[in-house]
Amino acid sequence: MGDHALAMTKPSLVRSGSSPLAQRLPGARNSKGLLPTLPCSAKGLSREYPRENDNTVGSPGAAADVSRVTLEISPQSVVRRRTLTRHGMTAESIDCKEAKGVTLRFHAPLHLLIAYEQGERINGESFVEGLPPSTLRKIAHRLTFVPAGREYRDCHEPGTRSRLTLFYFDPQLLAGDFGSRAEDSQWPPRLLFEDLPLWHAAIKLNGPLEDGPSADLRYFQALGTVLMYELVRSNREHVSAPYLRGGLAGWQRRIVTAYIEEHLEQRISLATLARLVRLSPYHFSRAFSRSLGVPPQRYHRDRRIEYAQRLLAKRELSVTEVGLMVGFRSSASFATAFRKATGLSPTGYSRAL
Repeated sequence: MGDHALAMTKPSLVRSGSSPLAQRLPGARNSKGLLPTLPCSAKGLSREYPRENDNTVGSPGAAADVSRVTLEISPQSVVRRRTLTRHGMTAESIDCKEAKGVTLRFHAPLHLLIAYEQGERINGESFVEGLPPSTLRKIAHRLTFVPAGREYRDCHEPGTRSRLTLFYFDPQLLAGDFGSRAEDSQWPPRLLFEDLPLWHAAIKLNGPLEDGPSADLRYFQALGTVLMYELVRSNREHVSAPYLRGGLAGWQRRIVTAYIEEHLEQRISLATLARLVRLSPYHFSRAFSRSLGVPPQRYHRDRRIEYAQRLLAKRELSVTEVGLMVGFRSSASFATAFRKATGLSPTGYSRAL
């Protein structure tokens, strides 16, 4: 696919013998020649990707063809997919049209960034090779980074309709044009993490994806360049974070932020969070602020407000109901906290939408 390529994809089943890729996928086929759906616990999934002359990862000086590799989704009939490719990056939006179980898989010589725009799952597990799996339920505004060559799986039983935006990157592009420091050669996996500047840069690319064939490709390329710089910046901070003296270890940060996410509507004491990571409240508070930039109570409040913003955007609940759902005892205290965080009242924010 060339520099000006634009592709709109439709769900389709892979039939035996229909393509070289179908022949290379592991596992027996059923009587109709369709590839079976593997269970969530399936291990060791691997795929071979077509090679075309020297335009492959593994050839000296070669670049990965980001237009020919995408996420595997089963069943494909419940999703709508849109893709757009330009200069070493493919962006793809995936809308789950129904609240049904979906299995996602990826294993390729490309970097993959996943932005979860909306969605809350009843059950499921996310896995990136090299990290322990996560069963976090509230995944909106989260990101997952899968380095080239690593396996990714996600068994997803959504409670609501969900939407993902994915970005496939040529590793050589990030290393050559955007990598200028020693730590840029390190790309560790990251699972369901938070980085608001990176997330906002990713979501902006939904505009060109929605425009379809009429998309302004120069605008798409400009947004893609910003996204790549944000990805490199986020990776640098992640790689150097374990060496920040006085901060939380990676496992401590994951446990605490996941606990807060699962208990947004509840009051959480500092002592409770400190016990989760085996620290005294005093040392925990200092380490948390060092790692996340804000005290634990402030982080909890900000997450509540972000959740309230998503609820207000749906326009299904009153301001009072939203305030109670996110843990405020009165509409007045909710309005005060909301205005302090956003500069608008909840009603003003809802009208502005």
